Amino acid sequence: MTDSPLLLTGLGNPGAEYARNRHNAGFMAVDVIHESYDFGPWRRRFQGVVSEGKLAGRRTYLLKPMTYMNDSGIAVAAAAQFFKVPNDAIVVMHDEIDLAAGKLRAKRGGGDAGHNGLRSITAAIGSDYRRVRIGVGHPGEKARVHGHVLNNFSKADEAWLVPLLSAIAEAAPHLAKNDDPGFMNKVTVILKPPAKREDPARKGPDSGRGG
Repeated sequence: MTDSPLLLTGLGNPGAEYARNRHNAGFMAVDVIHESYDFGPWRRRFQGVVSEGKLAGRRTYLLKPMTYMNDSGIAVAAAAQFFKVPNDAIVVMHDEIDLAAGKLRAKRGGGDAGHNGLRSITAAIGSDYRRVRIGVGHPGEKARVHGHVLNNFSKADEAWLVPLLSAIAEAAPHLAKNDDPGFMNKVTVILKPPAKREDPARKGPDSGRGG
């Protein structure tokens, strides 16, 4: 249903010390959407910050819970109840260690895969909400996961992170149309590098350069 408002939630931890953490990928994505469209200023509500605007003509609320990741469900449940948003109109953007860095998947429902933010939301509203999973890669060992997600994105990460966040924002209207496959396809098209055109002059073993 697109007659209900959309609640687009990004997950992360509040505070400057966490701002560039991999765990804050959801906050980053929502921030870029906020900057890219005509949304109002952030206002403190529901133990989070909320901004109101429109995506694809649909009334949309952006939400960043300020409770720390482990209690994200408090803000999501309160906002959803107040704005009368059903679960199929709740989209949660979050970091995902089970996806390679720079990969993206959208899905509805499922488990929390050890993600404390999702666990809190599921405990508060059930599991049948929509998710946008932003791949941040796995450190290789379970014991290193905590440090991995609470460390900042590296300089090398910026090369894929900045274009991915921009593509998420550009494709976001598809989320407002309940078109999650269209959203993923749009992101893929935006990020796909143009095909390299072969230079006929460089064909063959002799490139024309002197030895």
